[in-house]
Amino acid sequence: MAHTKSKANDGKIIYPPGVKEISDKISKEEMVRRLKMVVKTFMDMDQDSEDEKELYLNLALHLASDFFLKHPDKDVRLLVACCLADIFRIYAPEAPYTSPDKLKDIFMFITRQLKGLEDTKSAQFNRYFYLLENIAWVKSYNICFELEDSNDIFTQLYRTLFQVINNGHNQKVHMHMVDLMSSIVCEGDAVSQELLDTVLVNLVPAHKNLNKQAYDLAKALLKRTAQAVEPYITNFFNQVLMLGKTSISDLSEHVFDLILELYNIDSHLLLSVLPQLEFKLKSNDNEERLAVVKLLAKMFGAKDSELASQNKPLWQCYLGRFNDIHVPIRLECVKFASHCLMNHPDLAKDLTEFLKVRSHDPEEAIRHDVIVSIVTAAKKDLSLVNDHLLNFVRERTLDKRWRVRREAMMGLAQIYKKYCLQAEAGKEASKQISWIKDKLLHIYYQNSIDDKLLVERIFAQYMVPHNLETSERMKCLYYLYATLDTNAVKALNEMWKCQNMLRHHVRDLLDLHKQQKSDPTDKAIFSKVMIIAKNLPDPGKAQDFMKKFDQFLEEDERIRSQLDVLVSPNCSCKLAEGCVREITRKLSNPKQPTNPFLEMVKFLLERIAPVHIDTESISALIRQINKSIDGTADDEEEGVQTDEAIRAGLELLKVLSFTHSISFHSAETFESLLQCLKMDDEKVAEAGLQIFRNTGQKIEDDFPHIRSALLPVLQQKAKKGTARQAKHAIHCIHAIFSSKETQFAQIFEPLHKSLDPSNPEQLITPLISIGHIATLAPEQFSAPLKSLVAGFVVKDLLMSDRFPGKKTTKLWVPDDEVGPETLTKIQAMKMMVRWLMGMRTNANKSGTSTLRLLTAILHSDGDLTEQGKISKPDMSRLRLAAGCAVLKLAQEPCYYEIITLEQFQLCALVMNDECYQVRQIFAQKLNKGLAKLRLPLEYMAIFSLCAKDPAKERRAHARQCLVKNINIRREYLKQHAAVSEKLLSLLPEYVVPYIIHLLAHDPDYVKVQDIEQLKDIKECLWFMLEILMSKNENSSHAFIRKMVENIKQTRDVQGPEDPKMNEKLYTVCDVAMNIIITKSTTYSLESPKDPVLPAKYFTHPDKNFNNSKSYLPSEMKVFFTPGKPKATNVLGAVNKPLSSAGKQAQTKTSRMETMSNASSNSNPSSPGRSKVRLDSTEIDHGENEDIKVMKSPPLQAKKMEKREDSDHLRSEIEKPRGRKKGSSAISLDQEDRSSVELLDQVKPVKTSQRGRKRAAHTSESDEQQWPEEKRSKEDLLENEDEQNSPPKKTRRGRPPKATNEELSKGETQGKGGKRGKKRPVSADEEDGDGDNENKEQKQKKTRQPRATKKSQQRIETPESDVNDTLSPESTPQKRRGRPPKTPPTPQTQPKKNFRGARSRQAASRENDSSDMDLRHDSSLENMDITPEVSMDGVNAEEDNQLSTLRVRRKPNKRERR
Repeated sequence: MAHTKSKANDGKIIYPPGVKEISDKISKEEMVRRLKMVVKTFMDMDQDSEDEKELYLNLALHLASDFFLKHPDKDVRLLVACCLADIFRIYAPEAPYTSPDKLKDIFMFITRQLKGLEDTKSAQFNRYFYLLENIAWVKSYNICFELEDSNDIFTQLYRTLFQVINNGHNQKVHMHMVDLMSSIVCEGDAVSQELLDTVLVNLVPAHKNLNKQAYDLAKALLKRTAQAVEPYITNFFNQVLMLGKTSISDLSEHVFDLILELYNIDSHLLLSVLPQLEFKLKSNDNEERLAVVKLLAKMFGAKDSELASQNKPLWQCYLGRFNDIHVPIRLECVKFASHCLMNHPDLAKDLTEFLKVRSHDPEEAIRHDVIVSIVTAAKKDLSLVNDHLLNFVRERTLDKRWRVRREAMMGLAQIYKKYCLQAEAGKEASKQISWIKDKLLHIYYQNSIDDKLLVERIFAQYMVPHNLETSERMKCLYYLYATLDTNAVKALNEMWKCQNMLRHHVRDLLDLHKQQKSDPTDKAIFSKVMIIAKNLPDPGKAQDFMKKFDQFLEEDERIRSQLDVLVSPNCSCKLAEGCVREITRKLSNPKQPTNPFLEMVKFLLERIAPVHIDTESISALIRQINKSIDGTADDEEEGVQTDEAIRAGLELLKVLSFTHSISFHSAETFESLLQCLKMDDEKVAEAGLQIFRNTGQKIEDDFPHIRSALLPVLQQKAKKGTARQAKHAIHCIHAIFSSKETQFAQIFEPLHKSLDPSNPEQLITPLISIGHIATLAPEQFSAPLKSLVAGFVVKDLLMSDRFPGKKTTKLWVPDDEVGPETLTKIQAMKMMVRWLMGMRTNANKSGTSTLRLLTAILHSDGDLTEQGKISKPDMSRLRLAAGCAVLKLAQEPCYYEIITLEQFQLCALVMNDECYQVRQIFAQKLNKGLAKLRLPLEYMAIFSLCAKDPAKERRAHARQCLVKNINIRREYLKQHAAVSEKLLSLLPEYVVPYIIHLLAHDPDYVKVQDIEQLKDIKECLWFMLEILMSKNENSSHAFIRKMVENIKQTRDVQGPEDPKMNEKLYTVCDVAMNIIITKSTTYSLESPKDPVLPAKYFTHPDKNFNNSKSYLPSEMKVFFTPGKPKATNVLGAVNKPLSSAGKQAQTKTSRMETMSNASSNSNPSSPGRSKVRLDSTEIDHGENEDIKVMKSPPLQAKKMEKREDSDHLRSEIEKPRGRKKGSSAISLDQEDRSSVELLDQVKPVKTSQRGRKRAAHTSESDEQQWPEEKRSKEDLLENEDEQNSPPKKTRRGRPPKATNEELSKGETQGKGGKRGKKRPVSADEEDGDGDNENKEQKQKKTRQPRATKKSQQRIETPESDVNDTLSPESTPQKRRGRPPKTPPTPQTQPKKNFRGARSRQAASRENDSSDMDLRHDSSLENMDITPEVSMDGVNAEEDNQLSTLRVRRKPNKRERR
């Protein structure tokens, strides 16, 4: 040992035993062999071997020489590296190398050798692993902390390890690398930016995707060293984010990606960084804000993230970006919402308000993604979304953009199928979204064919999946139908009706192809192809595709035969699927993956294929109904009462009997229906009768046993059943039995003999049965029917009042409160009309007599005998029945010709009846007749009188009906080009002469030059012309102008020699001409054709008569302002369902009485003036409530003398204050509405006392019936008052029967019951100077001419006027239309009546931001209740509020002339 030490001290290199000198003089192989022995020696040594350490010190120094460090052979370098690693282990903590440069070379050398770890299949991999393990365990690199270039060494080491790591390495390699690198970070004094970049670069997505193992290594390293490295990470982000020093690192551009990764690794790494993001969210740079938003979306939305709860300020700041001005940022926020809702349900409340705003975003893509986010979360778990979020999706089903609507509809459909049909979340979830089915079907009301087709597809795939087994499918349909609301049921019925109609069109097309080819056939085929194309998406392209498809039908017999089977009534559901597959296979082209033509054909086949209903389906549906009848069905579990389910099932069968009547032809079906007829439920029996009526044509031949059992039931129903049962029973007999004359006789004779006028309750069913028999077999019973009508119906029923009605001030009561005698009279009128409709001839003058009787009922306000026994509600019913009867007769040409102009005008006045329900139902009947093209065109003119209706929804409904009827006629003319000879009765523009004539004979139009009355005329004209002039098709403006000019060259047929009557006619023409001139820029063009005027209304134009005179007073011309009429949207003027028949849409102080039309903004001019009218949302609908109105106290007599002066003052006050645009659409964000207008919209409207009908009034004794003496006394008082005061305006067209003196006395008497006196109301106070007006409003009023004190006294209304207006007891109510019994004298001239005309605030508003202007042209007949809709785009709730804010300014009271 002493010898060895001396050798070492001499500097001689001592090798381990058996190892010879290692130098460049030996071969590579020998060198490797010797180095292995050295490695073995060092491997076996430990740190305690002091002697050996000393002995091999020179060898250790020798191995670190450049000869070995730069040796070209990798095996040599590896063995040397292993030796050096062991040397550092053995000599630790002090290395045998003292030179900093040498140490750097050694560690850089070892680092280079670590690259060998990359190849895990190498023979030397174990030695490389040993090297890694050794230096990691010993922490050899920690020696470099003292070196100046330590950062280079560490950086190179990190880069090497991140480069070599791969998926071939096991967990040990990964662990040693982490140990090695973490020791450098944790035990070092600092972490340089370069070293930090070496780690962080592996977190960048691009690198992460290239080397997942390097990412995992960096992730493990950062987790291990989080506390040590956090200050350096914070400093890096501070430099980049806050100071903008992007040059300090190449990773600056990836800063947000790094933040996300670091947050996912360990949120503590970013404790000081996250507050900086709040600052960045408010950056002015759009792209920077977008990057931060994307980052935070991922951080907040991560599944286990608690960032929102830990950093609430940042969360609130992030939510603010939902309202960012930059579209991509808002879009990113919305996309994030679905992840947040799914992963963090607790944040749904915070998100709801912001998603609500974004669901009305101007950008289509954002609204679309709001839907996607909510639906995605709901499909994962319904509990993740609240009702508010689902309502956002609901609103977007009415979006302006098809893409958004489609996404919302499909999303709701998928949610419905998952949670309602499949019940994946239980009954509670199903109940929560039960509204979806109704909402989806409501969309069928939209005009867009795309919407309709999508609803049909949703119904077939999601609501009642067509691929279900038949019994399951019918059960699903049965309970769906039973739980739908009324409008959804109507929509579903309409859907089946439209599909059936299209099926008939296709069947007609196939029949045409079977005919011999000819020019008429080709034209018919072309016309049919065009009709079919209109029922497909994008009708323009669909026409070309349908022509191509028609070519296939002509050339390909196979396609034609398959289509023939598909549209045949006997086609089953399974057979239909096969036909559809075969046709699409024949038309498909493999070389053309996207084939628009094939897609169009698929749309057509989807609509016409019977995928739900066939004979087997009807039988299954019948069985399901029988289960409910037997009590074995699951009605309660499905949430339906058994009675409701049975009734709904029969209603469903009734609807299907119209569209799929052949499918009912089975003994099982008819036997089940026969049992339904014997049930106690009236509705069930009624539906069963209708089904037999629709499907029983072959019962007599194919099912004789059903016939035998059915006949006695039908006879019993016709004699003793309810009204509707009797009607359907008669029609069933007519449809089913060949020997119907015998059956009718067996019913008619007993009923005829049993008629007893003293028992009205028992007369209703016999009258109905006899009436329908008279329609179906008029000649069989002509003699007895004529005597029956003349002797019994007219004399004993209509001309007799046996039972006094209950006196009440109500104008309408529910059906069950109507007296039996009144119901009998109504049925008597209907029976007369049915009798006439059956005869269809006026040879015996029966039609003329009936029309005289009906108009007499209208003349007398419904009280034909004028004995005063009939109550007001019953009189309303009788007026309505008479008016509807006239409409019914007018649909038959032979009776239309004998209706006189006076009778037509009196019938038209029903549209302005004082009772809301009378106006409503009459308008529905009128619309129904016009829509079917049965009523002549002149009856469309009646709708113009709706401009005076005080109820907003009634005006809106009339406008809807007008648009629909005008479109129907225009469409009919396009499809039937050969009907030019019928142009006078079809072309909508030809309604103008009828309107002019009707308005010239308006009972309210008394003084030819009266400005206020002319404003009423202008309102009514504009109500129609605004729609007619919305499009200038074929120079229609010039055509209308020419018509008006021609009318001025004629005379009125009703009084050709009456100068006043003709002056009225010409004045109305001038009003119309001024509207046309101010609203059209093309009126002066040449008319395409010379209009033909109806000879029934106007004399032949006199060529020698040139009427160029202007009849309008000069003051009137200022009310015509120029402006082009906007395109009319049907329901833009309303945003709530129209009132149902039982609703009363007036205030308690007004029925048909309306306010001044003088300041309407619904007309062509409306210069900045607001019409006083009641908003429908403020209207009291309690029709059954008695009406109470306080009377004003007596006024001084001298005020009566000052009326004339006050007139001048009022005319000054009512002068126009500025012009208001006369558009038909007002934007939501319109800014030119003054605050005074907005305030007037909100404040309560005081009752106008000018021109209003007397409202019904109850005093303390009103609960009792009115005694006859009181009524007659009031008549006398009324006459007395009229003689002592200037002429007053009567209620519309119905002059008072009594005198003015009687009125005066009646008012004096009526004032006695007042509790206290009320001070006189001045005009200024009437204008609303109350507490709820702001300063700005008062400032606006200062623009008016200031009235002197004396004038203000004059303007106060005399007591007689106040009481005339408000007291219903002072005189019996007289309605519109009754002509005076004596010519009016100057003292008894009828006073004017102001009727609330339609507001200029028009039928559509469109917000510039988004959303759908709902075009709601319901194709359902008798559809008066509009399904709920969102009328304008951006905010449905705002729209609901704005639509009720109508500009109302109280007009100054004016004396009635």
